Amino acid sequence: MSRKLVIIFSLIYVLFMAALAVYYFTNDVTFKGTVAIGGIVCGAIPLLLALFTKLQFNLPIVLSYLIFLVGSQYFGSILGWYGLGWWDTFMHLVSGAILAFSGIALYERLIHRSAGDEISPWFVFLFTLSFAALGGVLWEVYEFSSDQFFRMTLQGGGNTDTMTDLIADMVGGLVIAVWAGIRTKIKLKKEKRK
Repeated sequence: MSRKLVIIFSLIYVLFMAALAVYYFTNDVTFKGTVAIGGIVCGAIPLLLALFTKLQFNLPIVLSYLIFLVGSQYFGSILGWYGLGWWDTFMHLVSGAILAFSGIALYERLIHRSAGDEISPWFVFLFTLSFAALGGVLWEVYEFSSDQFFRMTLQGGGNTDTMTDLIADMVGGLVIAVWAGIRTKIKLKKEKRK
């Protein structure tokens, strides 16, 4: 059932962005049309994972991701909420948390089950935080590349914008990483008592 819901919600987002892309390109609003194309690509990621791979993320992570895309691409870029000033930082804070949760999900799927009682809570903390930080860095590379090659203005505030975004990503990831480390420590203590 969860897989079907992932497909449905992802498909709804992709179709919504496709409709926006057609609307904006036919009305010569190229920037918003390009954002909508990006929305199609980003929205298709969970859809493609659900259809063609065994790597499945749980429904709350996928829904959080899609809600983030709505906040970032639709509200932020298309409706212009990034002009509010604080919206960009808030979105990076949220994305850091979502990336950290995604890192936990990947960790739980990729680490051999029998290694669970051998894994240090510090490793879980560092892996989760590093995963969130890497996601933030990759996003800033994307923004920088888009500005350089396509004459966009995604890094409107230059270095200050980049560093604020990275710090917000790290803070969002840090909160979840601390939680993941503590959760792992508690699990290990419970297993040792058995």
